[in-house]
Amino acid sequence: MNALNNASILEPTCKGFTSFSFPEAKSSQTGASVNYAPSPDKNWYVLRTLYGHAQQVADMVVDKGDYAYLAMIWKDEWREGKRHRVLRPLMNLLFAYVTKQQAEYYVKESAESRFTTYYYDHFHIDATGFNPPLTVSSKSMELLIRTTAIRDPHVMEVDMQKCRFVSDDLVRVTYGPFEGVEGRVARIHRQTCVVVYIEGLQTGLTTAYIPPYYLEKVNK
Repeated sequence: MNALNNASILEPTCKGFTSFSFPEAKSSQTGASVNYAPSPDKNWYVLRTLYGHAQQVADMVVDKGDYAYLAMIWKDEWREGKRHRVLRPLMNLLFAYVTKQQAEYYVKESAESRFTTYYYDHFHIDATGFNPPLTVSSKSMELLIRTTAIRDPHVMEVDMQKCRFVSDDLVRVTYGPFEGVEGRVARIHRQTCVVVYIEGLQTGLTTAYIPPYYLEKVNK
């Protein structure tokens, strides 16, 4: 079964993140496109899953009528002395667009709760003195989906603190498969790439090579 991608992904002619449907934005049950509908009561919760169970947890979320997104990236794995390129969920994470009560159910009460926990926001402390569950903004989800949905083999995790950024400027890709992606320019393997940072994840995603003339500066 393909990775579940039933959040929305931008069509080439659309702008925004409210009523469009990306390629491969499908329900794992029907294969039909599912439009993402914003709700004031819901957030994109980041759920950590045990290795090998991300799709199982994602299917459960969809079965309950909620939206979920598995950000899949290519990984190199060695088996019997040979390297294999395989698609794996980013950091074994599942992004679920749910209410706080629904998130609690999936993490603590559902049949797959033994495979699921919160990914906590290690940069903030709540009123109880603990790190709260991490939620991701719609803007960050748009960038995450844009970067991972095309399944480019050059998209990979990157340690933000080890990146050698060209500048602090925020840029936007204006053409090509990564059009609309925003981030900071870095040199990765001697090539110019855009690094997308999802606040709170402690990691970033790098695009493939982007020609400098496909970049425009974004006013903060």
